[in-house]
Amino acid sequence: MTDLKFDEKGLIPVVAQDWLTNEVLMVAWANEESLRLTKETGYMHYWSRSRQKLWKKGEESGHVQKVKSLQIDCDADVILARVEQTGVACHLGRPSCFDEVIYGETDETMAIIPDLRRVIKDRHENPSDESYTCKLFNDETRMCKKVIEEAGEFALAIKDKDQDEMAWELADMIYHTMVAIEKTGLPMEEVYKKLKERAE
Repeated sequence: MTDLKFDEKGLIPVVAQDWLTNEVLMVAWANEESLRLTKETGYMHYWSRSRQKLWKKGEESGHVQKVKSLQIDCDADVILARVEQTGVACHLGRPSCFDEVIYGETDETMAIIPDLRRVIKDRHENPSDESYTCKLFNDETRMCKKVIEEAGEFALAIKDKDQDEMAWELADMIYHTMVAIEKTGLPMEEVYKKLKERAE
């Protein structure tokens, strides 16, 4: 294994990323001891520069990070941790520490996927009679028909070479598929394994 390059204080930055959506959750620091504890326990441990002490993420809040994988960059001086986040990552109560946009906009990026997933999950856990998503949860046949319907309409839009319609129908298909995933509890790690096979 490539030797890690710690800085002059014996630290290395760690980028924590959601294992399901690739959403960047936070950046923290680690040293050799926190990395050892991370590997031994399977939960992220860091080094606090302000408190000068080791800390387990979520040790007080319960918002722990279960490790799925650790990777290093090409210079071996940054670690990427893919984690299963319990609760929120940010100490301000936000899902991600990277919440404020200071340039451009996120409307045309993948940022919508984790946001939409959180909304769908909330509808599942906190049902509302007025919610369309909840109505789908309560009617499995309708839910399944919508997945089929939107897939068909996306295919027809492809045939019509209508990009605006393609975008609309694909968005519908993604949303209805995400509802079905939440409803069924389909383990996404199994889906990712199947996709991995297709990439080989």
